[in-house]
Amino acid sequence: MTNTKKFTLTAMFLAILILLASVPFLGFIPIGPINATTMHIPVIIASIILGPKLGGFLGGVFGIISMIRATVIISPTSFLFSPFIPVIGTDQGSWKAILIAVIPRILIGVIPYFVYKLFRKRAEKNAGVKSIGLFIAGFSGAATNTILVMGGIFLLFKDAYAQATGIGLETVFSVILGVVFTSGLVEAIVAGFATAAVTAVLLRLTKTNATQKL
Repeated sequence: MTNTKKFTLTAMFLAILILLASVPFLGFIPIGPINATTMHIPVIIASIILGPKLGGFLGGVFGIISMIRATVIISPTSFLFSPFIPVIGTDQGSWKAILIAVIPRILIGVIPYFVYKLFRKRAEKNAGVKSIGLFIAGFSGAATNTILVMGGIFLLFKDAYAQATGIGLETVFSVILGVVFTSGLVEAIVAGFATAAVTAVLLRLTKTNATQKL
């Protein structure tokens, strides 16, 4: 793929992220104390089309957008994603929020590339294998986001999360596990189907190998 195509596609994915973040209930969908999201989908697709470097960059943009949003649109759990919002029970934010907001999102743009790479050779000869590979890559990207974000909340902000959501400290793990296997599972399945449908078309249009090294 030429540098011009890479730049154009990167700009397109970046514009999609900004659009999703700007339109209410499109990029971030409030479900209880935590927002479900669709913003991981363009990052996953970019990872497969453009490779892990640009995919990771776009994932980082997603993370920064979520951090800015948590700072501007205050909710009881904003402190989980913004270091500028005081943690419940304190008068200051925590740098650990950056880890939750950014690191999982960067990995959304990296992991799907390598997952799909496992299917590369067989996918070139078999459309069915290609669709399965793209679905699993999309599923893995969304699952990466949910597991790392919720896992990070449990490890870094367990007490504050319990206070913010009004649940008992002893039930935090069960609640987080419930999020992973409910909204998180739905997000992963939707991401899998969307990735399989959109990426297959983009791969044909760009006439590029999804597993090329950048």
